[in-house]
Amino acid sequence: MGSDRSLRGIPKGMGMCGIVGIIGQTPVAPLIVDALKRLEYRGYDSAGVATVESGKLARRRAEGKLVNLEKRLEEDPLDGLIGIGHTRWATHGVPNETNAHPHFSGDVAVVHNGIIENFSELRDELIADGFTFSSQTDTEVVAHLVERELRSGKLPEEAAFAALRRLRGAFALAVLFRGDENLIVGARNGPPLAVGHGEGEMFLGSDAIALAPFTDAITYLEDGDWVVVRRSGMKIFDMEGKPVERKRQQSIGTSFLVDKGNHRHFMEKEIHEQPEVISHTLAHYLDFANGGVKPFETPFDFARIDRMAVSACGTAYLAGLVGKYWLERYARLPVDIDIASEFRYREMPLSKGSAALFVSQSGETADTLASLRYCRREGVPIASIVNVRDSTMARESDGIFPTLAGPEIGVASTKAFTCQLAIFAALAVRAGLERGTLSKDEAGLLVQALSETPGFAAQALRLEGRIEQVARELSRVNHVLYLGRDTSYPLALEGALKLKELSYIHAEGYAAGELKHGPIALIDEHMPVIVIAPYDRIFEKTVSNMQEVAARGGRIILITDEEGASRASLDKFETIVMPTVPDFIAPIIYALPVQMLAYHTAVALGTDVDQPRNLAKSVTVE
Repeated sequence: MGSDRSLRGIPKGMGMCGIVGIIGQTPVAPLIVDALKRLEYRGYDSAGVATVESGKLARRRAEGKLVNLEKRLEEDPLDGLIGIGHTRWATHGVPNETNAHPHFSGDVAVVHNGIIENFSELRDELIADGFTFSSQTDTEVVAHLVERELRSGKLPEEAAFAALRRLRGAFALAVLFRGDENLIVGARNGPPLAVGHGEGEMFLGSDAIALAPFTDAITYLEDGDWVVVRRSGMKIFDMEGKPVERKRQQSIGTSFLVDKGNHRHFMEKEIHEQPEVISHTLAHYLDFANGGVKPFETPFDFARIDRMAVSACGTAYLAGLVGKYWLERYARLPVDIDIASEFRYREMPLSKGSAALFVSQSGETADTLASLRYCRREGVPIASIVNVRDSTMARESDGIFPTLAGPEIGVASTKAFTCQLAIFAALAVRAGLERGTLSKDEAGLLVQALSETPGFAAQALRLEGRIEQVARELSRVNHVLYLGRDTSYPLALEGALKLKELSYIHAEGYAAGELKHGPIALIDEHMPVIVIAPYDRIFEKTVSNMQEVAARGGRIILITDEEGASRASLDKFETIVMPTVPDFIAPIIYALPVQMLAYHTAVALGTDVDQPRNLAKSVTVE
């Protein structure tokens, strides 16, 4: 599972919104719909198109799949030679026509993919300025912001730039203006966006796949880029407003290569998709607008169960281990977690008050499935966290919590892992509220922290250059030790696992407090020690472990934030300085440098990153 490189068979619900923009020479609405069809796997709650016709903005929107929009356009066509379109996967607001994109405000039309973190604050500010909101979406904030800047006398591209600088979060945007049939402004901060080049026509799209019928000349925007697209060409700027150059490349016609975008490997692409897929997974379970949890279905009542058994294999097991910390800390729910290959033989006694939760990207992992069937025989309610909704585990569970990661091609799990963590975080909040261990205000703070996760993930990805430097050094060693405490301990295990999988370097992950109970005997100048330690309530404890390593000549690579770096007080160590994030979401964000370290070490060694030796994407045999 997960190795199909075509778009056929992409599981239902693996959603992200899709964006298309065209400045053409013929009416663009049918072309936009055609492009959106190739993006429908990214979302199908609703769809819409806006064009500029005779200087005026016009749009057609429809709830549900694209076929509904097609019917609308057959009945009531749009004739403009410039337009933007969108297929939606709902984050803010229910999936209906009112909430469908494009959104209008005065002279402005906007389509958007992602989450605007400061949407509530901006909405209140705009309402105070006299703007009225017709939808429940965070996108409408963007349209009003741009319109407000236009009213102050700015030119369209100036107005878009001023609005962009006010936004926080992970997002991709395209903006259209009344009266201008030769301008689309696009922006990328996290989710992908590509510009397609034609003769006397230009294109924007979330995926090169959407633009493939129109052009094979593609420029990929990088994080923090915004672009002014006109019929004659484009200009790209950074968030300081300075022009930047991005490489124009020929997109190769096979889906196998197109799907990689501008990345060397599927794994690299999937690492960089995380701000987007995390945002959509979280939005499936959380109500960001109101700071609460959505009423998603569960096969058990958190208030009535007295224990939860969690089981999984590999990286999914490590996601469950982080989940155990969260569920016990925030919901006071005891959690037993086992590797599935052990769980199935251990004959664990399960009380009537127990529930079982299984985690698998594919939903086909043999040992996890056998463990699920054991719990079925024991008569306890069963839920699964899966990335494939029609998988065997999904079908045999009483309920499922789908990750919205999209197809994961690389054998080493990356985006599926962080989406699994996102679900565990949402479940911890839901369980805490139902069990009375979290107040509404406390839960609201946790939801607020989670809403910021995609933006922090995008920031973490910008450290790739620094991580690549460290990785080149790692590629010269034979053994590596990873250390972490609390929720960083499972990340230490995950770091070691990733390095082993991809680079074939021997690595071990340990709880930092276990160092002196054996592993310290291994430490010398040839064995780097990677310490995962955001500055938190137990940071000082981890520093004392680092001092023990330093005293024995060990090489330390510390992954921490600015406060942690300043307080580490060691002579010989390297740091990867992360953004400062709330404690609750640190495991999700710190997973990214761990993944990138393993990836770049493997690249430096020249191993087969997407298909490491002896490994398969889904282990369907015992």
